[in-house]
This record gives sequence, structure tokens and C-alpha cells, in this order.
Amino acid sequence: AGPHQFCLDCWTAMRFLGPPQCARCGEPFEIDPGKGAECGACIADPPAYDAMRAAVIYGPIARALALKLKYGRRPGIARTVAIQMRRHLPAGEEWLIAPVPLHRWRIWSRGYNQSALIARALAEGGRQTLALDLLERVRATPPLRGQGPVARAKTVRGAFAVRDRGRVKGRKVLLIDDVYTTGATADACARALKKAGAPRVELLCWARVVRDDDPAR
Repeated sequence: AGPHQFCLDCWTAMRFLGPPQCARCGEPFEIDPGKGAECGACIADPPAYDAMRAAVIYGPIARALALKLKYGRRPGIARTVAIQMRRHLPAGEEWLIAPVPLHRWRIWSRGYNQSALIARALAEGGRQTLALDLLERVRATPPLRGQGPVARAKTVRGAFAVRDRGRVKGRKVLLIDDVYTTGATADACARALKKAGAPRVELLCWARVVRDDDPAR
């Protein structure tokens, strides 16, 4: 395979996402219930974000790429995954593209924010506005791995803030992250953005955990 391309074995092992899926959280449906349909979880407890999409289901290949990008100091992988994420970019030119932020301590130890690298790659050649510093993580939080949905939500509550509320008011925001698990982090970010006046907040990720495969369950 060439640069930023997958070999045939890896390509066929990944499960790409698309319709039919929940209009809100992107959870795949086995049977198409029609345009605009939401899953039972979103109907019962709607998330703060308005829509979420991911390129692939979180499986062995998707996980390996996410870990290499996050911990393996392989920043070029950001462009590889962004290429597959572009088909889910919302239409229009008026979006702010913003990464889910890391706390400064984590950036100091890791050297970069993997979501910011993906956001930058997605914005290249497009007409949307890249806003790398739109959100900040004002409180350090412990790793969410191993925590259930309720514990995750409690951990990240109030951890994010908008740096410049005037920049957000009236602007639609596309949040970028590498992996979506329970949505707790995205929900906390979306709440901060909505509070600052964003009329619509969507989330775009490389991979998402589907409920049957959720490691938190």
C-alpha cells in the first residue's frame, strides 16, 4: 500500500460505518427505520451534541492505529485516518473545526494532541475554519479507560471551557476526536459550546465503539 493507504488485509478487516444509523449518535442499525430516526438511548437521554459520525467501528485495526497515533509518536497516522473521515464532513463552509482538547500536562508528556493533528489534516484544502484553541481542558482528569458510562460522565463534568465565547456565538462547531466510547467527553465539550452560544455541535471521530462491543460494559 502507498502512503496513507491500507493493505488489502487491513482494509477488509475494518468495518466502515454509514447508513442506516442513529441520526444523533451514529449507532448502526440492523434495519433501516427511516431518515432521521434515533436509537432508544438517544430518545431516552439525548446527548448535548446534535450528531455524531465515525469512519469505522472500533476493532483491532482501528484500535492499533489509534494507539500508534496517541502513544507511538506516529503523527503521520492523523492524515491516514482523516482521509477516511472526510466522507462524513458536514456540508457547508460555515463550520468551525475544533479538536477535543487535552490538559496541558498531558500535552507536555505526550508532545501533541492527536485530535488536533486529525483536525488540522481534515481542514487542509477545505473551506471550514480550523479553530485549534477553541476549547480548553481546564481540569486534569484521570484516564477514562475502564470506567463505566456514569463514572465517565462524572469525571469529565465541568472539565472543558470555551476560550473565547464571542468566537463561538452563532457558529456551528464540528468537534474532532480519535475514538468515541460512551460519548461522555464529547457531551461535556458540547455542553460548554452550547452554553457559549453555538447553535449546533456535531462530532466526527476515526472510530467508535458500538454498544454490543462496549468495553465499559
